[in-house]
Amino acid sequence: MSNIIKIDHNLKTPKYKQIINSVYSAIENNLLQKGDKLDSINTICDKFSLSRDTVLIAFKELKAKGILTSTPGKGYYIKSINVKSGEKIFLLFDELNAFKEDLYNSFLKSLNPKSKVDIYFHHFNRDVFNSIIKDNIGIYSKYVIMPATFQNFYPLLDQLNDKKLYILDQIKPEFKNRYSAVYQNFEKDVYEALKSGTDLLKKYTKLVMVFPGGKEPKGQLRGFNKFCKDQKWANEVIADPYEQEIQKGEVYIVPNDRHLVYLVKKINENGFVLGKDVGIISYNDTPLKEIVAGGITTISTDFKKMGDTLAQLIETKKTQQMENPSSLIIRNSL
Repeated sequence: MSNIIKIDHNLKTPKYKQIINSVYSAIENNLLQKGDKLDSINTICDKFSLSRDTVLIAFKELKAKGILTSTPGKGYYIKSINVKSGEKIFLLFDELNAFKEDLYNSFLKSLNPKSKVDIYFHHFNRDVFNSIIKDNIGIYSKYVIMPATFQNFYPLLDQLNDKKLYILDQIKPEFKNRYSAVYQNFEKDVYEALKSGTDLLKKYTKLVMVFPGGKEPKGQLRGFNKFCKDQKWANEVIADPYEQEIQKGEVYIVPNDRHLVYLVKKINENGFVLGKDVGIISYNDTPLKEIVAGGITTISTDFKKMGDTLAQLIETKKTQQMENPSSLIIRNSL
């Protein structure tokens, strides 16, 4: 049993937690069976330069959970291999908003109620993203990570067990067929949504995509450009609408809700009729968009479905990459 316990002195995870996690991992991977004897406290201390108190704390916690038992003068033995009471899940979102809240609530609802979920946010800050992941390596049984538009973080994820890792929302080409994932196909979603709304778009003369970049997936822009090229639509891409003179006959595709509010106000100020003179298609549906300005048309993935699918992948321990469904939800603004 000399290779069961693994300690990494570079991790911020407490050493006693690393001992506990090592035992759990060994049981889950069938390396430990009921009745197996662990290395002695002295052996573990000497091998990893640990204090007796550190090892004792870990063993006492494992005894309290019914995993270990001890025989005076002989040592510690595996009493139970029942560590399936529920997953301990690390969930890293980019930010919290109305549709991410739908995803989160759906995920919790579909998950084993005995599982524990800790949620973190990186707010599109790469340093925060790196730090949160590094500080939590080895603590959780499953890791769900929303990488947003970050690039070149592959080496960081290599420190996590592939079978414990789930990518959410955006999938990079280098992740194909390696990690489990529930993702949006942004290019396809925008293209197919605009195509499905062609009959309504015909009363307009120009499509304008507001694309600030940074937070927004580039697939959205590729889908827009492909649609305009294939369907021979007059089009324009702008970083923000604040300096834009809104013209009758334009349709705005708006990923950012701040820009959505601004455009609705400017359309009203110019005396245009939304959905007749000027159109708006927003990205990501929320209950508020059902009623704002008589209803805002949206291109939106099914966030409740995304949360449910993620929970099912974790519960069934399947390694799959699943594209989440998306649609054009037509309302007054188009």
